[in-house]
Amino acid sequence: MVQIKKTNTLSVRIRRRLLLMTAKLFPDAMFLRLLFPLKVGYKLDLNNPTTFNEKLQWLKLYDRKPEFVKMVDKYEAKDYVKTKIGEEHVIPTIGVYNTWDEIDIQGLPEKFVIKCTHDSGGVLICTDKSGVEWSTARRKIENALKTNYYWRNREWPYKGVKPRIIAEDYMVDESGKELKDYKFFCFDGKVRFYKIDFDRFIEHHANYYDREGRLLPFGEAALPPVREKELHLPTNFQEMIQIAEKLSKGIPFVRIDLYNVNGRIYFGEITFFPASGMGQFTSYEWDEKIGEMLKLPS
Repeated sequence: MVQIKKTNTLSVRIRRRLLLMTAKLFPDAMFLRLLFPLKVGYKLDLNNPTTFNEKLQWLKLYDRKPEFVKMVDKYEAKDYVKTKIGEEHVIPTIGVYNTWDEIDIQGLPEKFVIKCTHDSGGVLICTDKSGVEWSTARRKIENALKTNYYWRNREWPYKGVKPRIIAEDYMVDESGKELKDYKFFCFDGKVRFYKIDFDRFIEHHANYYDREGRLLPFGEAALPPVREKELHLPTNFQEMIQIAEKLSKGIPFVRIDLYNVNGRIYFGEITFFPASGMGQFTSYEWDEKIGEMLKLPS
């Protein structure tokens, strides 16, 4: 029986911090073996991976296709998606820049999104340009530009992405408050289930559903599910599944994030390693069950 250890104790947090500070000293496999139990709570087995999280670590190390680099680049991925499902599914780009100083602040619309092309988290969502603290925004984006996201958890496709800034149209769904993500978990080009995050700016939760919209009996420890949350699927939801399967064809596992805005489907991003393959589920059994869905390349 696998013993799950606590991952939020002071000693574990200190060990994680020290490991990240010395990350560049370790080759990929060794680094992942050291970090994994500190974040997930059990030992990483790369020789015989069985859980979903373990198999994602295996894919980081042994399934490295050059096209994956383009697919995680938030600017280059748009061209990739255009060739697969059409330009009408791509959120319009306002501009792409190598440095903050290249951005024409005055020329930006009142509402927009600015983010880095090479990481996760370097993003500015603006709904009122007059209220932006530009010095703070600049500092955030410039710090992100200096960071190679690969070193944090060894998600290797990010190592080769050119750090840039992209500005794109601000979009909102029927709620009028946010842009709901439909995150489709695709195994060998087949959607097995999907995730929806909600109330992310209030009290962030996430529910998991099967293809028919039925709530699944698991979730993430960090974003516990809310069983009473009502789900109203878009009328073109089956088309969203078809799009996710087109974009994921031929890949052992990938998560395809899509938006639905007034009946129009837009591409969000491609994620090869959700939570970097180090996210705890509400039970270890589901880490194993999802792992059974992921068939590693021989």
